[in-house]
Amino acid sequence: MMNQDIRRCEWCKADAQYIVYHDTEWGVPKIDDIELFEKLSLEGAQAGLSWITILRKREGYREAFMHFVPQKIVEKELSFFLENMDNPKIVRNRRKIESIYTNAIAFIEIQKEYGTFANYWWKWSNYTILDNQPKESKDIPSQTELSKEISKDLKKRGFKFVGPTIIYSMMQATGMINDHLHDCMFRNHGIVMDRSLLID
Repeated sequence: MMNQDIRRCEWCKADAQYIVYHDTEWGVPKIDDIELFEKLSLEGAQAGLSWITILRKREGYREAFMHFVPQKIVEKELSFFLENMDNPKIVRNRRKIESIYTNAIAFIEIQKEYGTFANYWWKWSNYTILDNQPKESKDIPSQTELSKEISKDLKKRGFKFVGPTIIYSMMQATGMINDHLHDCMFRNHGIVMDRSLLID
């Protein structure tokens, strides 16, 4: 799996941890609500930073934020999480820390409305993978009309750090969009999604 001769997307080739993430996670459909909340939280934490910075801090975030279980997060007071302003294992940005707590509250409201956040999330793509088949990295946009629409809706619901660029990154990371390059033969083919897991 770590064979350097395998064709992969250009962005992951410089770092072994990136390669593992690319090979095992990026673009694979996520339907578990805890995984989705983790992705949403970490994509927000990335704002203004590189993804590898956040990837290297992921375990620290899991420790600091109740392994991203929204129900456990909201059982605490915001002040509990603000103690992480001195925690070098995460990005020590007050607004980003606050956003995870705020988003947990809004996330639970969506779960109440849709049964699961996954049902809400995947309805935006009609429960299918949007397969872009980009030939080069320059063909991949930073945001789309759909990411703008999702971002607008999430903001209405009280979410923070969910701009259209962040949401597009989440769409890629959760497999809603397949942006593996066309010649990334290792991951570009065979990614499927079981709709029955989402629709009641």
